[in-house]
Amino acid sequence: QLQVVESGGGLVQSGGSLRLSCAASGFILTHYATAWFRQVPGKEREGVSCISTDGKMTKYADSVKGRFTMSRDIAKKTVHLQIDSLRPEDTAVYYCAAVPPAMFGLCVLDKTQYVYWGQGAQVTVSS
Repeated sequence: QLQVVESGGGLVQSGGSLRLSCAASGFILTHYATAWFRQVPGKEREGVSCISTDGKMTKYADSVKGRFTMSRDIAKKTVHLQIDSLRPEDTAVYYCAAVPPAMFGLCVLDKTQYVYWGQGAQVTVSS
């Protein structure tokens, strides 16, 4: 069964940091283009960051540039999102998503391009 699982969410004070992790079962996540999205109730799921299949391209939403860093651990076959300088408006459920290289290998913040999705990790930032 092909699955993606996020971990590392939690409650943090404004200005604090969190590190989200994403792992997969049934496939090697670091062979896939992957992305992080987030969603708050009543709003569209928005792209936060992505990394291409070859790992050479990353992209960030304007609202998180300079604060969020996406990376991959090739040895552990995991993907991470380091979130610094957290703000209350970063409160959301964060989702990890992946797409097979045969379908798409670039880095785009378009949720329609991604096939495998995790269940989400809640990040809550208190002011």
